[in-house]
Amino acid sequence: MINAPTVTIVMPVYNTSQYVEEAIDSVLDQTFEDFELLIIDDGGTDESMTLCRAYTDPRIHIISQENRGLSGARNTGIREASGQFIALLDSDDVWEPVKLGRHVRHLKQNPRVGISFAASRTMDADGRAMRVVQKPKLKNISASDIYLRNPVGNGSAPVFRREVFQDIAFPHPTMGYPCYFDESFRQSEDIECWMRIALTTGWKFEGISGSLTRYRVNESGLSANVIRQFEAWDRMRAKIDALDPDFSAKWTPVAQAFQFRYLARRCVCRNDGSMALNLMRDALRSSPSILWREPQKTCTTLAAAAWLRIAPELASASLQTALRKA
Repeated sequence: MINAPTVTIVMPVYNTSQYVEEAIDSVLDQTFEDFELLIIDDGGTDESMTLCRAYTDPRIHIISQENRGLSGARNTGIREASGQFIALLDSDDVWEPVKLGRHVRHLKQNPRVGISFAASRTMDADGRAMRVVQKPKLKNISASDIYLRNPVGNGSAPVFRREVFQDIAFPHPTMGYPCYFDESFRQSEDIECWMRIALTTGWKFEGISGSLTRYRVNESGLSANVIRQFEAWDRMRAKIDALDPDFSAKWTPVAQAFQFRYLARRCVCRNDGSMALNLMRDALRSSPSILWREPQKTCTTLAAAAWLRIAPELASASLQTALRKA
């Protein structure tokens, strides 16, 4: 009988031929080698799977399915995982070589920690560093921390104990198979899952030092549409309302303000001053407390939005530089 690997890495792949080899190579370059990599072929139409099948490492396994989106592909991989720990990696992101080993050590040394994560650095579609490094809260993380500021950051950052997913499993509403991510979400699926873990289980979220993931920001993707992004976030908010009404009543106004501000910052980066300013107005109406919770970032975003709205001809890359420093 073959021993199960310590870690299962779940990598959904859908039309990412430009990036998928770099993602796979970053897994194979890990200093911690006791893993299996489950590549979930989510029914794409480009050359991604041809590139994946060219790898001969016996730790790589490919599972094909009809397209079900990122959540559906992750659910398939998690159900098929045999490792003690489960890591997620999107096929356009990249891990630093020490990432897996550091998370495994962290989880083994801290039995109540169910989700180990670390900061990420952002890069553009061409892999160029964007000089933005997340500086998330790492210790004593509460459900409100996750709701307001999501210290985990993105879906390629965390490593989980498999028991965490077992504890939040629910049947698919029509097919009946176990789900862990809500397949009706095409955005905000990460934060929706993190919040269910935080509100319904006793597992701790805890971060480790260092920036161990390179997270690709692609403005042409789904995240570029701020209206759809807020609608997805609002659907997540509605689920929290139903799950824990008291928690939601206390924290939703602040969380919504932070979400509006985040979207405003994306609009500034796209030189859309009118929408950015409207979003900042919505943020301050939702909860003025963001002015004293994070004064520098809030005031800088508001000023940049106003500058773009009033004098767009004077706007330049210095706006984005100012946002990154805030």
